[in-house]
Amino acid sequence: MGSLSAGLNIALQSLLTEEGAIQTTSNNIANVNTPGYARQRPDLAETPPVQLGHLTFGTGVELQHVTSLRDSILDLRVNQETQQQGKLNAFLGSAQQIQALFNETSGTGLQSSLTAFFSSVSQLSANPRDLNVRQGVLSAAQNLARAFNQSSSNLVTLQRNVDLAVSQSVTQINTLVAQIAPVNAQVAAAQATGQNAGPFVDQRQQLINQLSSLVDVSTIDAGNGSLTLTTSSGAPLVVGGQSFQLTTQPDPANGLQHVFSQGVDITAKITAGQLAGQLQVRDQEIPSLQKSLDTLAAGLATAVNTQHQAGFDLNGTAGGNFFVPPPVSGAGAASSLTLAITDPNKVAASASGAVGDNANANAILALQNQAVISGQTPLNFYSNLVFKLGNDVSSAQTDQQSGGLVLKQIQNLQGGVSGVDINEEAANLIRFQNAYQASAQVSSVIDTLMQTTINLIR
Repeated sequence: MGSLSAGLNIALQSLLTEEGAIQTTSNNIANVNTPGYARQRPDLAETPPVQLGHLTFGTGVELQHVTSLRDSILDLRVNQETQQQGKLNAFLGSAQQIQALFNETSGTGLQSSLTAFFSSVSQLSANPRDLNVRQGVLSAAQNLARAFNQSSSNLVTLQRNVDLAVSQSVTQINTLVAQIAPVNAQVAAAQATGQNAGPFVDQRQQLINQLSSLVDVSTIDAGNGSLTLTTSSGAPLVVGGQSFQLTTQPDPANGLQHVFSQGVDITAKITAGQLAGQLQVRDQEIPSLQKSLDTLAAGLATAVNTQHQAGFDLNGTAGGNFFVPPPVSGAGAASSLTLAITDPNKVAASASGAVGDNANANAILALQNQAVISGQTPLNFYSNLVFKLGNDVSSAQTDQQSGGLVLKQIQNLQGGVSGVDINEEAANLIRFQNAYQASAQVSSVIDTLMQTTINLIR
């Protein structure tokens, strides 16, 4: 094995090995800006030596593997943080739209209408006989009712829009799992045959990262290179080369879409990703606000009606309902709030029935500062409603910012393992090039020696 032919074989094998290393390095450089690409490392290994007598001769080098450099723990952490960011982004996108519906500084919301109503009652107490003032009370009350109606309607519209977004998110999830399944099978097939599965792993990881932004994904190593993907509650998404589609079905009670997996309703079990953020707004934030609006509308209408019935109108007749009585349960009170009277003469400003008496108007005005809505004044109750909404948005923004920083740090760590460094690859390219040229020189020298040997024999 110490012959010239053995040396030539070593040189030729070295040429092939360095050529493969150069190709790997070139591929790294070409993909320096490719999202999700993991740097590949050519793993060179000495081939087994042979022993001839008391001497041991090396047999050269081989390109043993091309390894994609990944840290599975960092990949998992990126997916987890991406899920949380997806949820927060979706929540904020809709919650900020809700917040705009109650932006008092821009003229939306109920505070100005509530204040205007009680202000009109104050004017009535000063001029209880004036029909124009009485009409002003009815107009202010009508505006207040319309504000309640509009706010409730806007929330319903926004809820329907978010519901549509839920269906679209499910469609996106199904598209991604359908793309992941065949790539997952390709990874397993490549590893089973000893091929470099790196490109397929890169593609799969990029798709899983996109899926993580939509839904809570748990990954389970199947042991053969493939992954099993489920939601955090165990609903299957990808098993081997097979994908499992999610479906949506409308709730018979309200028409909102519920998410199903294999016939099981998993809507309440989705905890992260864009879909979870949308469900949180649709099923928690908006219903909570609607309930608060209904409580405010029902409480205000009931309190005003009760006091109005205790007085007398301009004709000396006992007062009736000022607002149409809200439902006993209070549900839908904001959307259905309307006036029960349209004649200004029927506004019961008097407590005694005497013309010019303003005692009952003062009593209605006093409701402004009485705890008639769940132990709070009307304006305080509404202010707390707006404060809670603003606090929810602010907390989500804080979590989004801090989570974004964490995600960025993990991505930087991931880039340190998997990212391509142009300077490092350039140095590797020179190193492999020099080795290739040296091997070519060795091959040329051995070829010359073999020619000389052949000529000597002749």
